[in-house]
Amino acid sequence: MTERTRSRVQAAEMSFLRRVAGPSLRDGVRSSAIREEHPVASFFHLFFRASAILVYLLCDMLSGRFIASMVTIILLLSCDFWTVKNVSGRLLVGLRWWNQVDEDGKSHWVFESRKFVNVSSSDDSSSADSRIFWLGLVVCPLFWVVFVFSTIVSFRIKWLAVVFMGLVLQWANLYGYVRCKVGGKSNLRTMAKNYLNLQIFKQVSESSQYLHQML
Repeated sequence: MTERTRSRVQAAEMSFLRRVAGPSLRDGVRSSAIREEHPVASFFHLFFRASAILVYLLCDMLSGRFIASMVTIILLLSCDFWTVKNVSGRLLVGLRWWNQVDEDGKSHWVFESRKFVNVSSSDDSSSADSRIFWLGLVVCPLFWVVFVFSTIVSFRIKWLAVVFMGLVLQWANLYGYVRCKVGGKSNLRTMAKNYLNLQIFKQVSESSQYLHQML
């Protein structure tokens, strides 16, 4: 076997091994870098709300000063509300909501959804960003619900205003983006009506099956 033939055989073997092994490490790094398109926005989307929860949980351990802890939590909640409403929602999922005053002086709530371009790389990045966005948006308000009940049960009345503020601000963003996702008030009514009709249909079908078995 000549040197030229041996090099061709080795090249063919390497090509076969690449096909069997799948994408290389470099390809995996490139694909993982593509999937997260807005890492800074994703970081700050979780940073402020997670920091507010941690400061509330550790305030007695880190500092016994109620005023300093309260101001820190309120600042973190305010930064989180502004970031999620004006930055991360628009960049990560293409949604935004705001209040608009028309020429007659009437106030209207606007819920907007942006259509993504159907490109494979855009789909990968938008899916990763979307998971991060909705995970932080849904999970963190649940903590503040628990904090409200625990504050009332433990009679920590001085913290009630702080936890209630956290609950209102984070649930406001959650409600606004859910309205953007489903397309506004009309779609919410349609979804509720369809769900009610489905439940009624299931009850009727179960009742008819039960009567049929009895007969």
